[in-house]
Amino acid sequence: MGKYVDGFVLPVPTENIERYRELAQKAGAIWKEHGALEYIEAVGDDLEIENMLSFKKIANAKDNETVIFAWIVYESREQRDKVNAAVMEDPRMKVEMESSKDIFDFKRMAYGGFKAIVTF
Repeated sequence: MGKYVDGFVLPVPTENIERYRELAQKAGAIWKEHGALEYIEAVGDDLEIENMLSFKKIANAKDNETVIFAWIVYESREQRDKVNAAVMEDPRMKVEMESSKDIFDFKRMAYGGFKAIVTF
């Protein structure tokens, strides 16, 4: 069975990137503690590629926003479900989610689970 990946894309106001990074650092530690294999969050740097759909466009980012592209790797979907359930019940994560409401809009985040079909 292949790995399983949760992926997400979200617009974040450029002025909030450092605050978002601090939040992501804490969240990543919690996910890893509960069993995630990898936790990666990346901030947009080169988003306007000629003849390709822009990440800013798919994220509906405004002029004062950039895009976060992130993924979490798990052993399987079953393990992902267990890890995510544990993370959502972790009191530290509840505090972080509540305190981050002014950093970005959760409703504008695209999220999905993916079965890995190629890994190296």
